[in-house]
Amino acid sequence: MRIHRRALIGAALGTIGLAAGPALAQAAKEPAKEVRLDWATYNPVSLVLKDKGLLEKALAPEGITVRWVQSLGSNKALEFLNAGSIDFGSTAGAAALLARINGNPIKAVYATSRPEWTALVTRPNTGITAVKDLKGRRIAVTRGTDPHIFLIRSLRGAGLTERDVKLVLLQHPDGRTALDRGDVDAWAGLDPIMAAAEIENGDVLFHRDPAANTWGVLNVREDFAKQNPDLTRKVLAAYEEARKLALSDPKELTRILVAATKLPEPVVARQLERTDLSQPVIGKRQTETILDAGTALLDAGVIPAGTDVGAAVQALIDPRFGPAAP
Repeated sequence: MRIHRRALIGAALGTIGLAAGPALAQAAKEPAKEVRLDWATYNPVSLVLKDKGLLEKALAPEGITVRWVQSLGSNKALEFLNAGSIDFGSTAGAAALLARINGNPIKAVYATSRPEWTALVTRPNTGITAVKDLKGRRIAVTRGTDPHIFLIRSLRGAGLTERDVKLVLLQHPDGRTALDRGDVDAWAGLDPIMAAAEIENGDVLFHRDPAANTWGVLNVREDFAKQNPDLTRKVLAAYEEARKLALSDPKELTRILVAATKLPEPVVARQLERTDLSQPVIGKRQTETILDAGTALLDAGVIPAGTDVGAAVQALIDPRFGPAAP
């Protein structure tokens, strides 16, 4: 079943937020007394927010506490959200879409970054210079993340599928280790670990496509947002404060990332070169990019035939709580 991109974008954008009124009107009178967020090295703004204690300061007058949980990848953040162990989680946009299609009741409410955070990586001298060279090779990947989705799309572009390669399912840090040990021939990488592999080991990003990297988004559990709309807005306001601090003081941003990741400053600098923090408003841009990814995955058979990708994107993206478009 082929989905027409223009029609889906129109449908997704035309109906985002139409059900907002009734949902917010039914919000619980008693707000949450604790908010639980993830922090992730692939989401620099989350590290600034945590380091500066901005949300703790904003919520202290209301007696609301803040609890932080580390996510090692979109798949882990989505697992935590689905289990109800966190209220806000950082993921790639396409990973959030797949989770929504699979029944994870989340809303993408804020754009944390526009990154080129994934590429296909190999060691020097493996003979791999293009995606077509991956046929029959072992590839480390973290299932359900943007690198996994990037790999699927890249294989498809070269006339291959996952059946033509041997996937080795590992979390991102273990994927780099497996590559450097020679246990796999390639790795669907993720920054800043990917930047470290480049600088420290001379690993090669043999296939890059910035346009196929979906946005970094902050997701909230749908029931949490319905029951705590004001608190959700305060969380995103604190995120905005952290994002502006990150942009205004690049040296401090670098210091925070170095401290959190325990990586050398040149590695963090490489990550930040590929990370745009200037576009936090979630809406049309993310809809288009995530829809493109979803349509490609539908055509590749990763998403079940007959899935209404446009409706899933519409259900995922919710701009009501975050900053307004300029």
